[in-house]
Amino acid sequence: RCQRWVENCRRADLEDKTPDQLNKHYRLCAKHFETSMICRSSPYRTVLRDNAVPTIFDLTSHLNNPHSRHRKRIKELSEDEIRTLKQQKIEEAFEREQATQELNESNEQNTVSEEGGEEQEEEAAPLTLEERENKDYLKSLFEILILMGKQNIPLDGHNVDELPEGIFTSDNFQALLEYRINAGDEVLRKRFEMTAVNLEYCSKTQQKQMLEICESCVREETLREVRDSHFFSIVTDEVVDIAGEEHLPVLVRFVDDSHNLREEFIGFLPYEADPEILAVKFHTTITEKWGLNMEYCRGQAYIVSSGFASKMKVVATRLLEKYPQAVYTLCSSCALNVWLAKSVPVVGVSIALGTIEEVCCLFNQSPQLLAELENTISVLYQNNTDKGNELKEICRSQWTGRHDTFEVLVDLIQALVLCLDAVSSDSSIRWNNFIVGRAFVLSSALTDFDFIVTIVILKNVLSFTRAFGKNLQGQTSDVFFAASSLTAVLHSLNEVMENIEVYHEFWFEEVTNLATKLDVQIKLPGKFRRAQQGSLDSEVTSENYYKEILSVPTVEHIIQELKDIFSEQHLKALKCLSLVPSVMGQLKFNTSEEHHADMYKNDLPNPDTLSAELHCWRIKWKHRGKDIELPATIYEALHLPDIKFFPNVYVLLKVLCILPVMKVENEKYEIGRKRLKAYLKNTLTEQRSSNLALLNINFDIKHDLDLMVDTYIKLYP
Repeated sequence: RCQRWVENCRRADLEDKTPDQLNKHYRLCAKHFETSMICRSSPYRTVLRDNAVPTIFDLTSHLNNPHSRHRKRIKELSEDEIRTLKQQKIEEAFEREQATQELNESNEQNTVSEEGGEEQEEEAAPLTLEERENKDYLKSLFEILILMGKQNIPLDGHNVDELPEGIFTSDNFQALLEYRINAGDEVLRKRFEMTAVNLEYCSKTQQKQMLEICESCVREETLREVRDSHFFSIVTDEVVDIAGEEHLPVLVRFVDDSHNLREEFIGFLPYEADPEILAVKFHTTITEKWGLNMEYCRGQAYIVSSGFASKMKVVATRLLEKYPQAVYTLCSSCALNVWLAKSVPVVGVSIALGTIEEVCCLFNQSPQLLAELENTISVLYQNNTDKGNELKEICRSQWTGRHDTFEVLVDLIQALVLCLDAVSSDSSIRWNNFIVGRAFVLSSALTDFDFIVTIVILKNVLSFTRAFGKNLQGQTSDVFFAASSLTAVLHSLNEVMENIEVYHEFWFEEVTNLATKLDVQIKLPGKFRRAQQGSLDSEVTSENYYKEILSVPTVEHIIQELKDIFSEQHLKALKCLSLVPSVMGQLKFNTSEEHHADMYKNDLPNPDTLSAELHCWRIKWKHRGKDIELPATIYEALHLPDIKFFPNVYVLLKVLCILPVMKVENEKYEIGRKRLKAYLKNTLTEQRSSNLALLNINFDIKHDLDLMVDTYIKLYP
């Protein structure tokens, strides 16, 4: 076969080489072979058929290029031979084109015959003038709706109750329709020229139907990419209020064709109070309505508001029962300590977290109030300016999402209380009534003894998980080594639980000192005292009460939550991060991914060659050139030019990459969540719409107006 290849290449200089020499030392580019000679058994491998012979050559180009004329010693051909070769190529190309055309025609005929004869006639029949006008009219309506979605313009401009009886004012949709007619849209003018001025051009029902189609078509563009990628993870954000109803925002993570990890918003799911019903609806929406195959789901994470954690845990458990490989993990965009605090099933903790959010929100809304707080910090920390400057810097950020939120709050609480007290008692007209009122309410909440106990105990309990959580949001190597440190974290927490009497005594002493500094009376909660009136067991001390009601359940819950979220499967997956070359280097290339990669064996294109391929992958990086740096992230590894030569490694990296615990390396591919936050921040609750929200958040996704019109005509003839 080698000899035949040499003859076809016209390489006289290679004719005296033995087949063994040719096979060992010479290579031929794949573009010299007909496509029929190449067997593509998988997207990662190109294999030639046994009888493959190179036939595609441009044997004359070297004559025009003097620099390359002597690079390869090609046999010179006569003009007749060249003409014959060209003719053969033209004939072969024509035959291939004919065969392809016939195949496409037969496929089209089969598709049509399956759908039925009537439809075939419909396709063939040209549109009547009335049908064409109707399509153009619908297209104009869809264009207006898409514009409203992209620009975040609510459908209704006014609340009907606000208008006096007998007064008609057009909503935003109708106003844009009229504007378009006045701007010269003849299709719309023709349609509405005989319609009364105070009548709706397009009913609310029709608007809703059309919006649902817009939403579905835009979502389908993203879902198509997800299906092409095969593997994905599901992430939900905090429950939000949309026009008076609670909804769960759903995002999907996947690696696209360009090897980029993306996190995209795909819609809202109506929230259900019953977790079992929610689990069923969640599954049905994803699989039946959105058409994703949950067999390919490799991760699930739920960012929850305080109080919703237990319900979302039921959803996670039900999905895990059906799909064991959909690993339940933490989400990279949420600090572990904040997530753990939100999941603690103690009412006092939920109330404290709500108060903290309100305080942060109030200061972020008013730059003047923030400046007042900074002045207060300067006075309090005049003997320690470094600490004061650090706290001022923290106040300017969203400090409620930090790993050390409760440490920061304990340091800040005196300054916050003094600042809020000064604002609420200021008799000048410097502050408006809203700020004065909120300052009074929040100052009272911060100086409640129950609040002080809660934040101090959370600060101390969560100090054991702070470094661990920080590493989970760090570099890939930090995440890998964090997985190994979980045992030590759990050991420390178990030791706290065994000696809770001693630990709680220390914590309560800190509470007492802070309460004294803030001039807050140490007492039992009012509701407990009222409930105990007339009871014999009224000798309960504050210290014992908070130990039983707060310290013990908090420590117990955090231990259990860490065990649940870092299951054996999750830890196995994180151990596979040793595939990333920089981690491999830190481990002196002494790694054993085969053992941990077993859980993904069925996802691999060639599981039988995994061991050999991993060996080659290690050798490649161990014996790299001195000037070659080890890729430090999965993102860098996925973008290596030769990653296609390691198909199993590529798939493993791709699956690890989509786990919600892994951060999105390139910020521009994490815009789904940012746009969702921006939409919720910029839109009044009563004006929010789940359909328009999807159009606004995914405003850069291409949309097919003709498809929307055809879908509408089919669904609502």
